[in-house]
Amino acid sequence: MTQKPLIRCAIYTRKSSDEGLDQAFNSLDAQHEACAAYIASQRHEGWKLIPDRFDDGGLSGGTLDRPALQRLLAEIDAGRIGMVVVYKIDRLTRSLVDFGRLVERLDAKGCSFVSVTQAFNTATSMGRLTLNVLLSFAQFEREVTAERIRDKIAVSKKKGLWMGGALPLGYDRHPDPQRRELVVNLVEAEVVRTLFSLYDELGNLRLVELEAARLGLRPKSVVTPSGHVRGAAPFTRGQLHYLLTNPVYIGRIRHKDQTYPGQHPAIIATELWDRVQARLIAAGARPRGRSPVAVEARILTGKLRDEIGDQLTPTHTLKAGRRFAYYVSNRLIAGGKDPTGWRLAAEALEATLRQLVLGHLRRAATSHALLAEPDASGAADLMRRATALADEVESTPSLLGSVIASGSLAPGRLDITLDAGVIAAALEVPVAALSEAITRFSSAFALRRRGVETRIIAGETMAAPDEVLQRTLAEAHLWAKALREGTSLTEIARQTGRSEPYIRTRIPLAFLAPKLQAAILDGRQPVHLSVAQLIRADIPMGWNEQARLFEIE
Repeated sequence: MTQKPLIRCAIYTRKSSDEGLDQAFNSLDAQHEACAAYIASQRHEGWKLIPDRFDDGGLSGGTLDRPALQRLLAEIDAGRIGMVVVYKIDRLTRSLVDFGRLVERLDAKGCSFVSVTQAFNTATSMGRLTLNVLLSFAQFEREVTAERIRDKIAVSKKKGLWMGGALPLGYDRHPDPQRRELVVNLVEAEVVRTLFSLYDELGNLRLVELEAARLGLRPKSVVTPSGHVRGAAPFTRGQLHYLLTNPVYIGRIRHKDQTYPGQHPAIIATELWDRVQARLIAAGARPRGRSPVAVEARILTGKLRDEIGDQLTPTHTLKAGRRFAYYVSNRLIAGGKDPTGWRLAAEALEATLRQLVLGHLRRAATSHALLAEPDASGAADLMRRATALADEVESTPSLLGSVIASGSLAPGRLDITLDAGVIAAALEVPVAALSEAITRFSSAFALRRRGVETRIIAGETMAAPDEVLQRTLAEAHLWAKALREGTSLTEIARQTGRSEPYIRTRIPLAFLAPKLQAAILDGRQPVHLSVAQLIRADIPMGWNEQARLFEIE
């Protein structure tokens, strides 16, 4: 009788929370015991359990940045493991995209994985197809859970509870971790009162910035888990504007475009708050300059330049008693007629940039692209803080001027740099820890005329079919049809001359939202959309969510 080849088996276990892990026999032990028993039952197939354990306790399945999983992958890359055994497939990952990457990585090393309770083996094409379906449901469950968490946060904020995020200067967390309330930090509260008084007196953020630096006032000092100290640098104007418009200082909690009475004491008197807000609004509408058309201070004043480095200056015109505001290249202000000069409707441009910034922050949050070195243990908190920052910018339009540090426009292209200090403060991390990708992004930029109206469009261009996208989409449909008809993945790969991992990563394109597929076929997809992006993206299951993610009308 021919002896079966030896298959070295490793068991991977995971539990999302720390609860119960201190027990003598916990959930990780139970998973390991069930998997070990399954391996023992396959001894006749040459399966042998290795002694090393790969346990991740208290870590989410939404990311692959888990210590034990990374050790396991290193062993697989070294060719020392031929089979990975898990209790359920969602122990390995809850992300469809991550699952595809894992299977591809395992295939490259001749390694398969088995789910004990679901009896699937990735060594077969049918097993892979079925696992993709199951994993889609696991991802759906994760998204539903996230929605429940968001709903809970909204309800809690309506009750005035502090739901986490960057601690505002002047407050600390309640010493009782069970109480979601803020308590006043007396030393920091005096700094906050001083800043409000300075702006009430001076009425100019630049002057407040200079005076705060002279007085030695600093943002909140926080020591991060990595040992970095945040808050050593002086205030920037963006940070000051963010602080002066934060309703937490009058005892209220903000959620999107609403504020609710908080369970924490106020630091600033209502009268002082009202005066400061009135002065901030007045400063944004105050005419400046001596040009024939008075310059209007808007939230992006001094932050935007065109392709030759010419600053875009706010101006306005009066037509039939109505004021129309614009951002205009400086070379046009004095009556020049340079055809390369820009003249953009201010409100439309600000609204467009706001949507781009919101989309960028939310995509960075969900794709864990916030830090230069991602921290799996704090990924959920970071995502919540980044989402909260996006919500605040959405509900308070004037905050856009604090978040954007600079921007440049060129025909077809828009480059934006965000204020690293403001982003780091919102995420409660040092500036040095931020990923460069979070503070810089680019977008397609175009102007489309509808009658007398010029529409600003960012994130898309005129219809431009992408032959690679179209061809890949067509192939995905053919391969999906062949699988449904019973053709194995191996046979499809042999017939087409493609590798199995290549086909497996592209078949999901056949199940994209019809709107998105139609846009690709018509050439209406966003300029940045590519096959590589679709393969790497954490695509939601809902068709409407997909359309919103990829900005399909």
